[in-house]
This record gives sequence, structure tokens and C-alpha cells, in this order.
Amino acid sequence: MRTPITLKGAELLRAELRRLKSEDRPALIRAIAEARSHGDLSENAEYHAAREQQGFIEGRIKEIEWRLAHAQVIDPTALPDTGKVVFGATVALAPVDGGAEVTYQIVGDDEADIRRGLISINSPIARALIGKAIGDEVEVATPGGARSFEVLAVRLA
Repeated sequence: MRTPITLKGAELLRAELRRLKSEDRPALIRAIAEARSHGDLSENAEYHAAREQQGFIEGRIKEIEWRLAHAQVIDPTALPDTGKVVFGATVALAPVDGGAEVTYQIVGDDEADIRRGLISINSPIARALIGKAIGDEVEVATPGGARSFEVLAVRLA
């Protein structure tokens, strides 16, 4: 099954993969060689720490390669602007019961970061928003109870 990711999210993963392979991995190989040169490996904390870090880096490389291989990269700017909320859209919302306006971009699971206003396509609010247009009202089930929002703006960024 292909998982959606924005073009920007895929580029960030590719950049991380390049960094891991071209900078972090070679530096760690040098650190392991240096630690080995210090003698007895059974009591060499530097060696064990470097090997643990190597396991982390190799695992992260495999994870990123798998995610990119199974990703469906979507460029929101290439989608037709129908005025409806779709994957990749940035949506401005106003709580119906009052409160501050919020803005979210709907992204893939790997890109989600609520502090930066990026919500997963699989989140309750994103699911409620898909297909809505400016002026529509959506109700979202939250841990604190149902909340209603009005869609103020939809932008494909």
C-alpha cells in the first residue's frame, strides 16, 4: 500500500538519507576504527557507543529507504484548485464556539508536526476536513469532546 507524502516531505527524507549515507555513516566508521585502535574492545565504552550509534543509523537508513519506496509523492501545487480541502491543502479554521483561528496543512503521517501546523491525513480533523469548502462547518471528535469549526480558507501550497 502506498502512503501519501508531500513533495516537500519526500525532499526532506531524501536529504536526511543523503546526510546519513554521505556524512554520518563515514564519520561513524572512522570513530569505530579509532575506538578499535585503543585495544581491548570488551571494556571500550567508545567502541560500544559507536557500534550502538551505527545500529541506529543503519536502521534509520533502512526505514527511510522503505518509506520512500512505498510513498506516493503528491505535489499540492500541481493539483487542480477546486476550492475543496484535499491532501496537501493548507486550511484556515475558526472555532464555531469562539476562540483563536487555526491553520493546518494536511500532510502524510511521517510529516505530521502539530507545533508547525502540520496534521496527518489520518488525524480526525483531517478526515473531517477532506472534501469540505470555504464556509462549510465540520464537527471533529476530540478527546475533550466534539468541536465544530468553520472553514475560512483553503490554499494549495
